[in-house]
Amino acid sequence: MGSVAELWRHPIKSHGREALNSVDLKAGQSMPWDRHWAVTHEATKFTAHDPQWVMCRNFMITVATPSLAGIWTTFDEASGQMTLSHVDRPKFSFNPSNPDEVPQFIEWVTPLCPPEKRQPKTLVTSAPRGMTDSDYPSISIMTKASHAAVETQLGHALAHERWRGNIWLDGTKAWSENDWVGKDLRIGSTVLTVKEPIQRCMATAANPETGQRDVDTLGALRDGWDHQYFGVYAIVKSGGTIDVGDSYEVL
Repeated sequence: MGSVAELWRHPIKSHGREALNSVDLKAGQSMPWDRHWAVTHEATKFTAHDPQWVMCRNFMITVATPSLAGIWTTFDEASGQMTLSHVDRPKFSFNPSNPDEVPQFIEWVTPLCPPEKRQPKTLVTSAPRGMTDSDYPSISIMTKASHAAVETQLGHALAHERWRGNIWLDGTKAWSENDWVGKDLRIGSTVLTVKEPIQRCMATAANPETGQRDVDTLGALRDGWDHQYFGVYAIVKSGGTIDVGDSYEVL
């Protein structure tokens, strides 16, 4: 048995991250406000009048635009106000639910997108579920032990925000999470069913402080363990509250 080390959400898909102290999860739903919004480009197949889940390539994402990885976010649920920061851009605040303010956000983020690549178009949502990379509403679970193993393989420290995890757990052996597939995990007052390991892409190579690709994370996974997995996807089986410091156990 171990404990919850950190909780994170990513209000706009691939556009920032925010640490939490507590979260309330509902059965069958992703983390509240996680990937609640996403940024479309000119080739998207997402349609606002029928907001169904579509694959991540229909949005502006860090695998295609690494500089987006350098965005950090704070979101005030009560006011709806979101503040974004990036080392190469001035701090910016807006209400993503106000269509009149969305063009200002697009203007703010466009300089981070190389002009020869796809450009941001508008902000969309598929609420109540988040626009997760999985085609089901998922929670991503990572372990500090596996992250430390990757650091050892690389020979230097690595910012764990690269992995874009929702729940970070302490007190496991490295890669033990891959053995949880098909099992239930009790975290705090919540029960989650682990569905599958997360296949990683080049998005994890981008530095969350600078937005520059600077580490071969995929090479480290392949060379060290002959796979490209890091973390697992889970679904919420029984809703409840998870706080940083809560204990967890595999059922």
